[in-house]
Amino acid sequence: MPTSDRPEARFSYEGLDRIIHERARLSVLTSLVSHPRGLAFPDLKRLCGLTDGNLSRHLAVLQEADLVSLEKGYDQNRPQTLCRLTPSGRTRFLDYLGVLEQVVRDAAQAAGKPQNAAGKPQGAAGHDRSGHDRSGHDRSGHDRSGLAEPV
Repeated sequence: MPTSDRPEARFSYEGLDRIIHERARLSVLTSLVSHPRGLAFPDLKRLCGLTDGNLSRHLAVLQEADLVSLEKGYDQNRPQTLCRLTPSGRTRFLDYLGVLEQVVRDAAQAAGKPQNAAGKPQGAAGHDRSGHDRSGHDRSGHDRSGLAEPV
């Protein structure tokens, strides 16, 4: 379709939230969405590979934007900070992920890559990203359907 036939600003992706999009904050939110009960500061720091100061600063930005809540307390007489997604933070993050999925679909389509039935881009010759075609065969033609996928 010629560019002139497309809606205005088709690829502007207004839903890409600058607060979330920063790499460290994206890792914090991804960690927290997978732990609905929250994570203690040291656990979150380890999962995200951040220093104390770096994580503190990113949490302050996320807290100011009402994406996370920080609960100070004690665990076995030791100070502890518990980090959680707020309900609105969870909604905003999931909306953000939907926009990212659209970016991937649009980029794959623009690059001319075929997509599978789920709308996910496939690699060359109809293979998915793991190198397997729909029948479970790898690029060399060997049946790998019974083997665990590489991590």
